[in-house]
Amino acid sequence: MPRLLAVVLLMIPLLALAQVEPNAVQPVLAKELQSPDAAAQPLLDYLMAKVPPLSVPAKPELWTAEAARLRKQVLDNVIFHGWPAAWRDAPAKFEDLGVFYSARGYRMRKLRYEVVPGFRSVAILYEPVKAEPKAPGIVNVNGHVGELGKAVEYKQKRCINQALHGIYALNLEWINQGELAAPHNEHTFAAHMDLTGTTGVGLFYLAMRKGLDYLAAHPNVDPKRLGVTGLSGGGWQTVTLSGLDERVRVAIPVAGYSPMVSRLERFMDIGDNEQQASDLFLYADFTHLTAMRAPQPTLLIYNAEDSCCFIGPMVKPELYDKVLPVYSLFADPSENFAWHENLDPADHNYQLDNREAAYRFIARHFGLPAWEHETPVGAEVKSYDELKVGLGPDQATILGLARKLASSIQRSGGTPEARRALLAEIVRYKPVSLLHGWAVSNSKAKGVETRTYRLQMTNGLWAHATWVAAYELPSSKTATIVLNDKGRAHAAAIVADRANRGEQVAALDLLFTGDAAPRRQRSSGDDGRWLYGLMLAAAGDRPLGIEAAQLIAAARSFKRLTGAETIRIDATGMRSQLIALVAGALSPKLFSEIAVHDGLRSLGELLERPVKFQDAPDMFCRDLYKYFDLDTLAPLAEMRSDR
Repeated sequence: MPRLLAVVLLMIPLLALAQVEPNAVQPVLAKELQSPDAAAQPLLDYLMAKVPPLSVPAKPELWTAEAARLRKQVLDNVIFHGWPAAWRDAPAKFEDLGVFYSARGYRMRKLRYEVVPGFRSVAILYEPVKAEPKAPGIVNVNGHVGELGKAVEYKQKRCINQALHGIYALNLEWINQGELAAPHNEHTFAAHMDLTGTTGVGLFYLAMRKGLDYLAAHPNVDPKRLGVTGLSGGGWQTVTLSGLDERVRVAIPVAGYSPMVSRLERFMDIGDNEQQASDLFLYADFTHLTAMRAPQPTLLIYNAEDSCCFIGPMVKPELYDKVLPVYSLFADPSENFAWHENLDPADHNYQLDNREAAYRFIARHFGLPAWEHETPVGAEVKSYDELKVGLGPDQATILGLARKLASSIQRSGGTPEARRALLAEIVRYKPVSLLHGWAVSNSKAKGVETRTYRLQMTNGLWAHATWVAAYELPSSKTATIVLNDKGRAHAAAIVADRANRGEQVAALDLLFTGDAAPRRQRSSGDDGRWLYGLMLAAAGDRPLGIEAAQLIAAARSFKRLTGAETIRIDATGMRSQLIALVAGALSPKLFSEIAVHDGLRSLGELLERPVKFQDAPDMFCRDLYKYFDLDTLAPLAEMRSDR
């Protein structure tokens, strides 16, 4: 009689039998099949085909309507996906801690504000002493400046000069910089919020939008003359806020972003999690976000030899040149859409040349007197301690918010069919099949036969497999697929053990594992594969869904080619565990057993340990933990055996 087999969570060492020694198959499993660059190219080709084109309509009103549609889609489906309405819609709550410094022509005020309950940020307001009754206001944002945060000198000089020219300059802190620096505020923890069903990018967006809310409501600020500017991550904040919030009149992003094509062409252009949030490129590339500014004044500043990212001459053809026709629909684009390329010092900077280019643009479009040069204010730059506001007690972190959201999850039931359909949507499952198995090598000695293949799937992506069988032993009716988070090279013990049982074995490297993983070494020391995961998710796919589809296709082919009656999975590591469970749930009765070594008992462990996103990018699938856990996935696999 058929019997239901539970997922076996193995916590004891494996004991291989004697006939096939692990060292007999280890050299075969450890042999590299391709370089990391070669592994990356099919994935880059796959992603390049998903770049959303910027279509320029015939009339300006058509673009205005299209921009409104895109704006709503990005806000609803990307920025605030899953957000509690109380968090998203709460009015700005700023604490004014008073003026702490006055100088010639301006004074400085410390502010603290709530982003969401428990998570606060801080800001410095530079107020002009003499200004119009309704003066312009500019939100000054910044990128990865480390411990100095809002106290970085070039940002202070910019804000002081804005105040000296009659502008209310708001200097915002950025998450995980300056006063917000904390281990659990690392930007990759946005993925932990995504896992719970509330997008991490929404926190970043709300933190900057609250600053705009503050200036728009300020009694001395003209709400029709609001601006945003910042460098690097501040450039990303600038285009995101100004593209999605129509209150922004003037936007000046500096060396802060590039379109999807540029990110694929140059690895260094791929930013943090919030900068390519899940599904963003399904709706809008950064070309669209920039074009959504039309016809509002926008100055793009880039550096000719940027040492970080977003090199001006490399970005311009795919960004400025592509957006220019949209601005041309409205009027002469030379007035409202401008490009400034910095040659001095030409590296990643918002130094004097870039600041003075911004001043000229601001003066022209805010109707201020001509403003060609910066007033020297180096002596007035403050220290970090002088600008410190203080966050108050019990300050939350990104990870803390993710844990809070997870604690309130209540999963509902449903039929197995409905649950599978929901899972397929969450992991963006698209079935594939094996197009061709490219034979690479073989061996046959000492009772062991092996063949190694590169597996080309019908979606253009690849996996790798090594088939192993002990040809001197009686053949079993069961075949085993072996997965290991570290790749086939680390699977020798299990492969030998299963071969000694007379089983035909396939050691499989799926996308993002072993030789099949795209990797590029980064200065931070990690292998960079997680950035490819970000790009896949931003393009509307999920690495987990792609890997599960590969596993299902490989299992079906393996079963057909070996003639095995049942296929079992032996998975080592939490990533392999989750891939196997998802594949089993999406293709019920395909596997007779899923044995797990060194796995998790719950996806909640990703939050509690916590597991870094960089170490398991495929596991941080948006909404997954909100609706599923490991113990709810296993029954959907309906693993049955006639043994």
